[in-house]
Amino acid sequence: MIHPIYAYGHVVLRKPAAEIPRDYPGLKNLIDDLYETMYHASGVGLAAPQIGQSLRIFVTDGESFSEEDPSVANFKKVFINPVILEEYGDEWLFNEGCLSIPKIREDVERPSWVRVQYYDPHWNLNEEVFTGIAARIIQHETDHLDGILFVDHLPPIRRKLLQNDLKAISQGHVKTSYKMVFPNNKK
Repeated sequence: MIHPIYAYGHVVLRKPAAEIPRDYPGLKNLIDDLYETMYHASGVGLAAPQIGQSLRIFVTDGESFSEEDPSVANFKKVFINPVILEEYGDEWLFNEGCLSIPKIREDVERPSWVRVQYYDPHWNLNEEVFTGIAARIIQHETDHLDGILFVDHLPPIRRKLLQNDLKAISQGHVKTSYKMVFPNNKK
């Protein structure tokens, strides 16, 4: 099922998400819904809070970046209760966007490597190291689970310059190809 994506300003995007218990009912449906919603919105990652569910899970598919970074050609994964154990390497700028903050893209600096522990859909515990765009996607989506948005990583002056655009998004004054839930929509 395709869900609407929650827009900037909605409280669910700022709340640290709850861990998913092993006996969580409907886990497969949630994973399927996250993928279906992500593909419908042309995303490369989607976290459960972005569809209004404050749960520690996100999905990824880096195929659209495979020309730029061939290592993400098969980067289609489900991360349940992920924990970033370590971020390291040179900081690098990358132009990030977010389905919850449509029409805004900004250069964000993040470490180039990440070591993450997570459960897969079969509840196997994994610990892996990712680099490049895969690391970037994991950092961005894990931030969603912690109530952090990519604009929080911008310098204060840049955030101030974006203030009116962000307010407009929260009020529903943005057109997207996918349905959204706006917290301050006065329509």
